[in-house]
Amino acid sequence: MWVKLCCLLLYFLALFVLARVFEAVAWYESGFLATQLVDPVALSFRKLRTILECRGLGHSGLPEKKDVRELVEKSGDLMEGELYSALKEEEASESVSSTNFSGEMHFYELVEDTKDGIWLVQVVANDRSPLVGKVHWEKMVKKVSRFGIRTGTFNCSSDPRYCRRRGWLKSTLIMSVPQTSTSKGKVMLKEYSGRKIEVEHIFKWITAHAASRIKTIYNSEHLKEEWNKSDQYRVKIYLFANLDQPPAFFSALSVKFTGRVEFIFVNVENWDNKSYMAEIGIYKTPSYILRTPEGIYRYGNNTGEFISLRAMDSFLRSLQPEVNDLFVLSLVLVNLMAWMDLFITQGATIKRFVVLISTLGTYNSLLIISWLPVLGFLQLPYLDSFYEYSLKLFRYSNTTTLASWVRADWMFYSSHPALFLSTYLGHGLLIDYFEKKRRRNNNTDEVNANNLEWLSSLWDWYTSYLFHPIASFQHFPFDSDWDEDPDLFLERLAFPDLWLHPLIPTDYIKNLPMWRFKCLGVHSDEEMLETFQDSESDSDSENKEVFSSEKEVSEDDELNTFHKRSEGEPRCGAETCSCANKYCHHEPCERKARSYGSYSTAGDMEPDWSAWPSEMLHCTECVVCLENFANGCLLVGLPCGHVFHQNCIVMWLAGGRHCCPVCRWASYKKKQPYTHPQPLSSDTPS
Repeated sequence: MWVKLCCLLLYFLALFVLARVFEAVAWYESGFLATQLVDPVALSFRKLRTILECRGLGHSGLPEKKDVRELVEKSGDLMEGELYSALKEEEASESVSSTNFSGEMHFYELVEDTKDGIWLVQVVANDRSPLVGKVHWEKMVKKVSRFGIRTGTFNCSSDPRYCRRRGWLKSTLIMSVPQTSTSKGKVMLKEYSGRKIEVEHIFKWITAHAASRIKTIYNSEHLKEEWNKSDQYRVKIYLFANLDQPPAFFSALSVKFTGRVEFIFVNVENWDNKSYMAEIGIYKTPSYILRTPEGIYRYGNNTGEFISLRAMDSFLRSLQPEVNDLFVLSLVLVNLMAWMDLFITQGATIKRFVVLISTLGTYNSLLIISWLPVLGFLQLPYLDSFYEYSLKLFRYSNTTTLASWVRADWMFYSSHPALFLSTYLGHGLLIDYFEKKRRRNNNTDEVNANNLEWLSSLWDWYTSYLFHPIASFQHFPFDSDWDEDPDLFLERLAFPDLWLHPLIPTDYIKNLPMWRFKCLGVHSDEEMLETFQDSESDSDSENKEVFSSEKEVSEDDELNTFHKRSEGEPRCGAETCSCANKYCHHEPCERKARSYGSYSTAGDMEPDWSAWPSEMLHCTECVVCLENFANGCLLVGLPCGHVFHQNCIVMWLAGGRHCCPVCRWASYKKKQPYTHPQPLSSDTPS
């Protein structure tokens, strides 16, 4: 989990750096930045009209460019980034979907039960034509959708009783607006009563009703009273402008943030005395001022703070988020982190997707489960102070320059989803490359596994988990490479007694400690020395070859390799044994040594115990073949500490006897390491 979290943080850092690179390239090619102000005088009439439409200001009665330019200047400063976004939005010819209501319940669920949005619904009466034609309705839908206003069509032929109860006997337009200024308040339905059925007139009717919900201040005394008043709203945003009514995006945001942020419009058109504005720090109009308990913040001075619905919505969400906003953010981050598993996991393609689906299910389940106590915790009445301190922290952190960069990058990448997905894919491929390289350096076999091999190992694991009791000490690997006989399953069905036998993989055999038996001294015969050296070099080369091929063979081949690896080793017999049995410090080994002591020679030497693993018991005889250890032969130790010939113990374990031949301790279960007793100084070998 921490690896995926670090990868996700690296991805966000790469996105931040890439955005700065794009800004530098744009500045190099065009000579301006997104935060640079634009002089409206230098713009064409079409661009000025596009800016007014994006801000939600009517311009139908302004035929001259001068009047349009003045209206743009009165609504707020224009930046290069806002101009670019407005032109791109106008060029995009994407059709906006409109809802078709099927009846009363559908209408109630979407319109009357939605407390934080505006709906525009065209009601078509029985056997009547719609009030707005198809072409004008499509233009209307596209125009109002810029400001978060949702649209729909209710045909009375689908539910005539509801239309008669509502009094909709003729085709009309219905507008749904929250009635109160509290969150989740009542919704009122307003019917269009105008005579002119044109897009601009209908839009003016919509904006007028939306603006009526905003508190409007017309004189300095009223402003002074409102500025010093303390009420339930901790965050207030003021618009100081010389306009008849606030822009449509400002009114739409007041509906969206009902109960969280109070929107106040200060109309300074006929003000003679603006001294109080200077006292509170307002020196120019238009100005968007955010007032919080921490102080005053001037919106529009930092990166990405445009005079548009999308930019201000992102700004206010970061300052005064809802619980739902935090949940959606955590859901996106968790899923982005979970998808990193597709690139971190190595091996077969099917394995990657299986692990990805498992990770997605696990992470989303844990997220939902963790959110449930949080929601219950926030409902407690004694946590108001905690909630206020949390919002204070949000306001402090999100009014910084770094936070404005993050918001600007979020708006940029969300408006270019293809770029976001391509960068995520490229980042994932880089992670996959470095992870694959790291695992190859560690000689991990799963990098080269194909789909069939992994599915076979997955099926083996599943059948063993389903049909065999699993010991509590055995952890079956999820990506094991068992290569058993496919008839094993049928055999288990034919002999029910075998179902009671646990199926234990033999992968642990290759992890058992293995070393060579050596003595401190050798015979003086030069030929014997050369013979042992040649034999040792041959056996070492064979040992290296076998170890290099261990990771490319299956389980049965692995056992055969263990067996063949020791064929070239000298057997431990009376003619080759060169170490005395009397140095064995374990009682069973001493009994065996005394029983077969006649096989030792007079030239016996002391074994080199320093070459033995510390947890192994000292012994000079294999109790499986009952032969003494020869100098240079391969030995294998079990977790219990007993030592045997390598080929003897492998054949023993491969036969299904997964225990020590001496003490019957499980050969795959760890045991407390054996501590050798310190010999007394008076003990001398006899």
